[in-house]
Amino acid sequence: MRQIDEYSYQCGVMDCFNEMVKAGLKRIALAHPSRTKSQRDAYIPFAEMITKKYQTHYYLDDDPLITDLFPYSLNRGTFNIIFYKEEKDIEEYKALKARKAAALENGRYAACREDIAAGFGRLLSYSRETIQAYIENNREKE
Repeated sequence: MRQIDEYSYQCGVMDCFNEMVKAGLKRIALAHPSRTKSQRDAYIPFAEMITKKYQTHYYLDDDPLITDLFPYSLNRGTFNIIFYKEEKDIEEYKALKARKAAALENGRYAACREDIAAGFGRLLSYSRETIQAYIENNREKE
């Protein structure tokens, strides 16, 4: 089998997700997280090109939302590119991040952590059943 280099693979992922966002199958889509900002930033020229092609947008996230939806170590301390079509969707993502930060600050995160994770799952256009399964099967919660 022919070897695929990492950069080309990641660009293929971003292309696929942007097509899904354009088609309305996903409200937002995440590129694979990068361990360093410079690693993530190397994809910006491709992100600009692909969002132009699909009439979508991208948001650079230097502090990704960590929820019980995914294992903690998958996104902790990473840098990401989020793709979206509607401005309201990226604003909802930012609002979820702000809601979590406020809940942590006032000691009320335990009461809303599953709701925040579910909200994140809905933004990713996962079904209710998929969201619940991801949360229940996540053995590495924050």
